Amino acid sequence: MINLDKYKDNGVIFVDERTVYIEDSVIIGKGTVIEPNVYLKGNTVIGENVTIGFCSEISDATIGNNVTIRHSVITKSSIGEGTNIGPFAYIRPDCNVGKNVKIGDFVEIKNSNIDDGTKLAHLTYVGDADVGKNINFGCGTVVVNYDGKKKHRTVIEDNAFIGCNTNLVSPVKVGKNAYTAAGSTITNDVPENSLAIARERQVNKEDWVLKRD
Repeated sequence: MINLDKYKDNGVIFVDERTVYIEDSVIIGKGTVIEPNVYLKGNTVIGENVTIGFCSEISDATIGNNVTIRHSVITKSSIGEGTNIGPFAYIRPDCNVGKNVKIGDFVEIKNSNIDDGTKLAHLTYVGDADVGKNINFGCGTVVVNYDGKKKHRTVIEDNAFIGCNTNLVSPVKVGKNAYTAAGSTITNDVPENSLAIARERQVNKEDWVLKRD
């Protein structure tokens, strides 16, 4: 059994210390709560008053104060204070996540910078991107960063709003305060304060079902 005394002496709380695995190199701040089946390894540094939820794995990462992580994996990245991760988020290497960010369920980010106050609530992939402050990502957004040969970067500036099921085909830039309409595939830069709509107009074929036979 792993000796957790040095962490407990520093005010770390273990819900069930029999089920956690923590390498000796890990640093954990006081007031942090570690739930069952958590694996912490490498040069991980966890701040104060953090909650590491059930079945989370963190390696070589820096976690700020007052962060909540639920059922998620974080590798070689940094998370700013007050941020909420998960459930079921995957933070891949070389990500810098700011303060008071929401990385929600089934969200994956990779080699990206996510600035303060931005929300990626669910079902989103952001790879090789520089994302500004106070941006809202609608459900189903994908940063299309790979063209089959090379990876490209996307830039999204402060206060943009990315509509549900938007595809951002890198390299592309969305300007400050700009919006993308739900269901759009964005291949050109979107100027600030603009609305980008990139989808076909709906056509209804009346009585199609009755005629198809």
